[in-house]
Amino acid sequence: MTVLADQRRRWTAPLLVGTAILCLDQLTKWWASGALEERNIDLFWTLRLHLVFNTGAAFSRGEGLGPLLSLLVLVVLVLLVRQGVRTEDRVALLAVGAIVGGAIGNLADRAFRAGDGFLGGAVVDFVDLQWWPVFNLADATIVMAGGLLAWRSWRT
Repeated sequence: MTVLADQRRRWTAPLLVGTAILCLDQLTKWWASGALEERNIDLFWTLRLHLVFNTGAAFSRGEGLGPLLSLLVLVVLVLLVRQGVRTEDRVALLAVGAIVGGAIGNLADRAFRAGDGFLGGAVVDFVDLQWWPVFNLADATIVMAGGLLAWRSWRT
């Protein structure tokens, strides 16, 4: 088997995971944008679905810094994938795929949702615990996969 064919085979599952996360993220944001436009949905305890448009960084900090944050995210993604090429850990590769899929989901919001200038759109957030900043599926995936990646890195 050639080196290129082996690399393709290694990246098939992470690519599928990333694509699935990206699609699910965009579907949930599409649903939330319509269903939560004029109402909130209380689920249980403090968990509710509440629509928020985030033009800042994580946790709605840095309002208006979306374009700068987006460029930084692109650099981090390139470095993450470069590091992923060097690992033999399948779980780490799946985590890289999940992080990339989630990050592209949020970058797509910044690129294609109304906003000012290049990558100036807002990220759709809608999962509201009411005691934690509002987030979305991409955010949750990035945090969980990043934690998994850190844990795997620490173990080896």
